[in-house]
Amino acid sequence: MHRIKVIFFDAAGTLFHVKGSVADVYLSYAESYGVRRTPELLDAVNGAFRRAFHDAPPPIFAVTEPAEIKRCERLWWFDIVHNVFYRVGMFEGFDDYFDKVFQAFDGPNHWVLYQEALGVLKTLKEQGFELGIISNFDTRLFNVLRSLGLADLLDTVTISSLAKAAKPAPQIFRVALGKHAVDPDEALHVGDSMRDDFQGASQAGLSAVLVDRSGSDVPSHSPSVKSLEDIPRFIASL
Repeated sequence: MHRIKVIFFDAAGTLFHVKGSVADVYLSYAESYGVRRTPELLDAVNGAFRRAFHDAPPPIFAVTEPAEIKRCERLWWFDIVHNVFYRVGMFEGFDDYFDKVFQAFDGPNHWVLYQEALGVLKTLKEQGFELGIISNFDTRLFNVLRSLGLADLLDTVTISSLAKAAKPAPQIFRVALGKHAVDPDEALHVGDSMRDDFQGASQAGLSAVLVDRSGSDVPSHSPSVKSLEDIPRFIASL
């Protein structure tokens, strides 16, 4: 019998994803500020977002009050989005634009569940596993999970701005484990990032599996699945 008692999931990119792309959303709101959407600009915004997000510091803040945490999260994202349009072309009214696009991701409008996600979580819950989220998302995640119908299936949600640590750091995994009172070898983490999810969880002592929907070249020593539907079988094989 395997020892797995808790299954943690990454959030965005693993259980749900942006409708279209981040650039689609950013430009749909920017059009009312005079920004003309073109295929070239769409590609440029997508590339600029990837660079800006990669270069951003971890979303960890030296504050504890909920209102201050949310303020810091907003400023963190302001810097990223400002960086994107600084690279591709700034426009008048950016502050007002950012307010709208930041709020746009606080709910279901621009997120969509992977087709199998809800069914897999229900199956795992029925099998007796505790379920949790470990994510570098911000506090808007709680609204997103509720609006997508996932919240009631989850026992815990651990995010970087509240845990004072971000994946792949071991501390965020330790915080999540503590909520369930389990040892690392009693938990599995499922995610789509080799660095943040697979390597981070493995280094913290958890079992880990990478969700590789694109069929990229995953090292042979790194367990991977093509879909969340494969997770129950993967657990049974441990």
